[in-house]
Parts: sequence; structure tokens; C-alpha cells
Amino acid sequence: MSLPPLVEPAAELTVDEVRRYSRHLIIPDVGMDGQKRLKNAKVLAVGAGGLGSPALMYLAAAGVGTLGIVEFDEVDESNLQRQIIHSQADIGRSKAESARDSVLGINPYVNVVLHEERLEADNVMEIFSQYDLIVDGTDNFATRYLVNDACVLLNKPYVWGSIYRFDGQASVFWSEHGPCYRCLYPEPPPPGMVPSCAEGGVLGVLCASIGSIQVTEAIKVLTGVGEPLVGRLMIYDALEMQYRQVKVRKDPDCAVCGPNATVTELIDYEAFCGVVSEEAQEAALGSTITPKQLKEWIDNDEPIEIIDVREINEYEIVSIPGAKLIPKGEFLMGTALQDLPQDKRIVLHCKTGVRSAEVLAVLKSAGFADAVHVGGGVIGWVHQIEPEKPVY
Repeated sequence: MSLPPLVEPAAELTVDEVRRYSRHLIIPDVGMDGQKRLKNAKVLAVGAGGLGSPALMYLAAAGVGTLGIVEFDEVDESNLQRQIIHSQADIGRSKAESARDSVLGINPYVNVVLHEERLEADNVMEIFSQYDLIVDGTDNFATRYLVNDACVLLNKPYVWGSIYRFDGQASVFWSEHGPCYRCLYPEPPPPGMVPSCAEGGVLGVLCASIGSIQVTEAIKVLTGVGEPLVGRLMIYDALEMQYRQVKVRKDPDCAVCGPNATVTELIDYEAFCGVVSEEAQEAALGSTITPKQLKEWIDNDEPIEIIDVREINEYEIVSIPGAKLIPKGEFLMGTALQDLPQDKRIVLHCKTGVRSAEVLAVLKSAGFADAVHVGGGVIGWVHQIEPEKPVY
């Protein structure tokens, strides 16, 4: 569906701006009026990571007048495979500051506003209220539902994107004109069911593919050009090089944008999404050890069986000495239980402790009462015990 422009045009473009945006100005559908609207627009990027990187760079190049960046993290070497707004020299720096410098290097006429804080229920409304449009590049469900609900309550459109391995999705959610994110995904997946990019990986260039779609949609919404992805989900398969669309209809029973909405204010999104299931939390209570404790058990030849519940490609990058690889899926299916030793204490670990806590719950229910897992996982082990090893 065609929609009216989101923002009014700025009063004028300077001579330098006319030169800079000349390739936009000669497009009839954009022209002087559209470029002035971009100049007058205020767009907020949630995250300066995989999707935020290309989005911020192309929004800046397009001439969006004000760009906000919500980002609290620092640049890590593992980011550079896909987060192209940062460079080797930025490792250890604030991602927000690094992104700002890159944006201004692309276009010094952009006003960059930094929000160097974690986006949460107690600050999201105040931050979002300063902008016309939100571009969501987050990679966790709690923040995605937070962004959606805040946008619905503020009646603001936002461009959403998601990436995982070779697959990407994108859409425009605007409850005034179509469905919201909850209409598409009313409930988050069970904890641990959908791995994050940090756990499952992502093809670096996929970020550019989906990020560029997000910027295209942002420009269309801001200027009123074309038909934005409102009510449509774009799905991209990089391996097959295929794009396909799925229609998304507004859910009349939607908890946040439906006529009988039950979510009328922001909620506890960590609890709603259950970062770790209740069963895993209960299992881990009193059964979590530190990497240093594990090192002591190894040095003292304690009768333990160390089991790595990650995937084989992760195991090949870095592992704890003596750990046996049995992926989480084999425990969930029950096939791994019959081969576990009965005369040794089972010590589970994964990358950070989330997956191993879920497996621990399975073992506890199967009668392995003394099983434990390593809080912080292999990442904690590397940081505390073998800092010379790589992390991912």
C-alpha cells in the first residue's frame, strides 16, 4: 500500500547538499522534495552491529538529517567480520562512538545523537519519542518485543530486520496502517530453541543484504515513495539466492495493537521471553560451578566427565581440555542419555552457560542429581584459565 510521506520537507538544501545528493535529485520520485524530507528526518538505529552498520552508513549517505544511535557495547575483534562500520583500530572503543565517527566521515552534514545505554523499558519511550522512524537491528527477542510495543504505544513506524546464518527477514511494522511484530510472532520461541547469531553464526555479507533493504524501506516511508513492506514479510535465502514474500495481516486479537489490547504499557521483556527457562533456572540453582572450580577438579583428578553441548563447528574453534562433544539436540531427543557414565559426575558446558543449563535440566529429570554446569561456559574458561586461546 502507498502511504503519505512521514515527515515534512526541510526549508532548503544548500549548494553543497545539492551537489552531494544530485543522483537522488534527478530521480523524479525523489527529487528536491524527497531529499528535503530526508534532511528533515530523524531516524534512530537500535544497535550499531551487523544490521546497524550498513543501515547507518547508507542512511547517512542518503542524507538523513539526524541519526540517533542506541548502543552500549564495545567493538570486539569478532565483530569485524560483519560490522563494517567499525575497523581494526576501533577494537575496545565504544561502538556508538566508532559508528558516529564513521557516519560523519561519510556525511558531515548529518547530526549524530548518541544514546550510550542499554535500551530498556524505563528509557525506551523517552528515547523513541525524539525520532520519526526507528530502524531495529537487534538480535534478541526481549529487545525486539520492547521495540515493537514502544512503537505501537507511541504510534511510530519501524523497520525490522533479522539475520541468521544464510537467512534474513525484513518488514515494516506500523500499527496505524498494518500489523505489528506481535501480529507476526505473538509469542517468543521457547528459551534456547532459536540460537542467536553468536551461537549459530551469520554470513557477514548477509548483514548488507538485509540492512540495505531496511534503509530502502526507511527512505520510502520517510519520503512517501513506492509501497513499503507494511503487511508484507520479505524472506531472503542467500544459499539459493531467492527472495520471497509472505503477507502478514493485522491480528484482531493482538495483545498490543488489537482493539482489545491487553498490553497497554511496557512489561518485563526479559521475563516475557524467558532468556533461560524456569526448569533450567531451577536446575542451575546450586549446580553451577566456575571455570576455576572446574580447573581444580581437573588438576585433582576428580572423577568427572566434561561434556560440551555446543555444535561441532564451535568445538573446533576452541574447547576445554578433555571435554567430550555431545550437542544439545542429542540430549533433547534423549539419544545421549544412555551413553553417559554412571560412576562420574557430569560437568556440562556450552559457550556462555545458557544451553548447558537447559541440558542440565534434562539430566536432573533423568536422575543425574549431582550433574553440574559451568557458568560462563567456554568463554569464561578462556578468559579465566587459557587467555591465549581464541574466542568467538
